[in-house]
Amino acid sequence: MGMSKHKVLVIEDDREIANLTALNLRDDGLEVDVVHDGVDGLDHALSGNYDLLILDLMLPGLDGLEICRRVRAHDPYVMILMLTAKSSELDRVLGLELGADDYLPKPFSLREVEARVKALLRRKTALEMKTEETGPKVLVAGELVIQLEAREVTLAGRPIRLTTREFDLLVQFARFPNRVFTRTQLLDFVWGHGYDGFEHTVNSHINRLRAKIEMDPAHPHFIQTVWGVGYRFAAQVTQQ
Repeated sequence: MGMSKHKVLVIEDDREIANLTALNLRDDGLEVDVVHDGVDGLDHALSGNYDLLILDLMLPGLDGLEICRRVRAHDPYVMILMLTAKSSELDRVLGLELGADDYLPKPFSLREVEARVKALLRRKTALEMKTEETGPKVLVAGELVIQLEAREVTLAGRPIRLTTREFDLLVQFARFPNRVFTRTQLLDFVWGHGYDGFEHTVNSHINRLRAKIEMDPAHPHFIQTVWGVGYRFAAQVTQQ
């Protein structure tokens, strides 16, 4: 068994853009399916076991944000590249509640799509390999247990569903208990460089994370705000 091909789904109603993008990625040895409307796109995305979705924000039938949201709830690992026609939509895309992994404003060059897709697939492979490396497999902070390989979190034995970004954010904190991180540092660690100016995205993710893991999100036990600086993970952590 060699490495199986990465599977990509393009959901884009502009047929010319969709087909050119698909041709280009197939030339890179990827397996690519193309769908032109949102309802069909969501069907494919949920049933097709894709590694990466290229998803237009504005689609007939069902918009890209809704597809992104539903796919994320179903599969925290698939990489999602959002395409957006207007830069004013970027704020929505960086997708506070969305969980897209990257975005490209139109018009873009095929070479640029290709570069983003390769980077996202490398990141997916690295994430999968990172979990196989030696090093701690589990982080435990009181009743909060983070399984790094399975990317699963439980609180008092109850599973907690986190998005990819929420999970990465939590792990970043738990690996360095008591260290204070600025929003900019967290943005760089979890989202990668190039997202300057989107620090508010970090705040909204932390609020959502607290809502899921804190007994009382207004008085957090785990992720505490350090006023004027950023955030820190205040609990003791053991690595196993």
